[in-house]
Amino acid sequence: MPIAVGSKAPDFTLKSKAADGLKDVKLSDNFGKKQTVLLFFPLAFTGVCTQEMCDMSGGLADYEKLGANVIAISVDSPFAQEAWAQKNGIKLTIVSDLNKETTKAYGVLFPMLAGVGDTSARAAFVIDKDGIVKYAEQTATPKDLPNFNAVKAALA
Repeated sequence: MPIAVGSKAPDFTLKSKAADGLKDVKLSDNFGKKQTVLLFFPLAFTGVCTQEMCDMSGGLADYEKLGANVIAISVDSPFAQEAWAQKNGIKLTIVSDLNKETTKAYGVLFPMLAGVGDTSARAAFVIDKDGIVKYAEQTATPKDLPNFNAVKAALA
């Protein structure tokens, strides 16, 4: 079960691939400035995840207009995430939760995906400027996408 709406969002500092190496992405850097959309996804280089992140990249301006920063999180390494993002033109900030601590903190660990191991479930959270969860959704299966209309409504 994902963490509950109204609860304090667990802060994290995760790695993202940057042109000059790895950089830290910290959730609380948005506090007091912007809302945050967190999108957990199972694995890079898979069909549904690629479609979701390509669609989000194409609609990123919509989220910026709503005053939100979008961060995508998976258990892939930042190097695999970067290769995947470059191959597919994905422009989102993608961070690595290789040790699965953030995935567990948000209550969205998906055990034994396709028999290969634990990953993040597909999930969406809206975190307000004060660090409080305004929206939380974990999809029924990894093939299902979050309700992005509900995400945008929570931001508005």
